[in-house]
Amino acid sequence: MKKLLLIMMMGIFGISCSQQAPKVLKTGFSKEALAQKLENEKGKTVTIQQILDQHKGKVLVIDFWAGWCRDCLNALPKAKELEENNKNIDFVFLSLDRSKEGFARSLERFDMKDKENYWFATGWKNDFNNYVDLNWIPRYMVIDQKSAIAKYYAITPEDPEIQAAIDKLLK
Repeated sequence: MKKLLLIMMMGIFGISCSQQAPKVLKTGFSKEALAQKLENEKGKTVTIQQILDQHKGKVLVIDFWAGWCRDCLNALPKAKELEENNKNIDFVFLSLDRSKEGFARSLERFDMKDKENYWFATGWKNDFNNYVDLNWIPRYMVIDQKSAIAKYYAITPEDPEIQAAIDKLLK
């Protein structure tokens, strides 16, 4: 009986702690999501809209991560490989580190200072993350040349749909 109870509890815990693909795969952003503010490494505030505007005309991969996230750190070598194999597209890293100091430490510790990084000073729950149904990290999105979402939900940089979306957009 104890074994059965333990198995049931492990199953429930496992289900509640895993990424669940959103039921609706969005192709654009709300005004509220685009107005979400982040900070760059120097503490300058920037909105999602400004980030997208900087990359308009290019394919963009957004990588949600944090230095405290074991899954993110395990995925980091493959994320860097995806970036290395796609030099003709842009990558932006959105950090969910818990503090500005943690963000700075993570960039240094994981050799991310040469990349385009932003930090959600507002924390996990904010208009952008809520809109994109962010329920776990790492998470990857592919944005097309017109700032529309081409690949809404990927949980690993090895997801073949990421590369397929990139290749389709570059044709």
